[in-house]
Amino acid sequence: MREEFFQLWVYLSTSPLSGLTFTLLAYCAGLYVARSLRLHPLANPVAIAVAVLVALLTLMGIPYPRYFEGAQFVHFLLGPATVALAVPMAAQLPTLKRHRWPLLLALLCGGAASALSAVGIAWLMGGSMETLMSLLPKSVTAPIAMGISERIGGNPALTAVYCIITGILGAVVAPYLFAAAGVRNPLVSGYALGTAAHGIGTAHAFQESAAMGAFAGLALGLHGLIAAAVMPLTIAWLRAM
Repeated sequence: MREEFFQLWVYLSTSPLSGLTFTLLAYCAGLYVARSLRLHPLANPVAIAVAVLVALLTLMGIPYPRYFEGAQFVHFLLGPATVALAVPMAAQLPTLKRHRWPLLLALLCGGAASALSAVGIAWLMGGSMETLMSLLPKSVTAPIAMGISERIGGNPALTAVYCIITGILGAVVAPYLFAAAGVRNPLVSGYALGTAAHGIGTAHAFQESAAMGAFAGLALGLHGLIAAAVMPLTIAWLRAM
């Protein structure tokens, strides 16, 4: 039994599918811990999965490019998963239509505040232009943010890291911020999560309720659509001045 386990371990460490296997196992472990702690905000399954993956890759000496050979299948599913958010959003369509203008205004203000605050802090700390451009779309969902980053002169890989960190922090900190600010409406909190913490924030919103998740998905989709159109044009205009 021990020899068979060792052979399996050796095979996974050298196979391109090791990235996919480790990713799924790490997330299952994170989800188990989160559910054991009754979905406590600090026990975010994505954050736990990231920590487990980092430990595994470091322990086994697997470089990131080899890991991504298998994990790219999960990366590919980010697109379909984002599109699938339209299903719960359709159930909330009457509410969305009723509040369309306040929702649009909130999205524009939240998106601008998220992008400009990150870039402003990095600029004050002496960040390079590539770092600034990589940070600008960090609150947009990762597949779109990486495309924006490439178009405006950022580093897509760096942007992906910023997106993950932003999403995890948003999902962990948001419940405490909402409680401190007295925000109890699930539609408001869901929309804020989707605007600031994209996919990971939306996943956390769905854990709370379908309505909260639907509004988070709406904000995620609209933020990505507007950012993809506005950010490259704005940067090109600023550079032409």
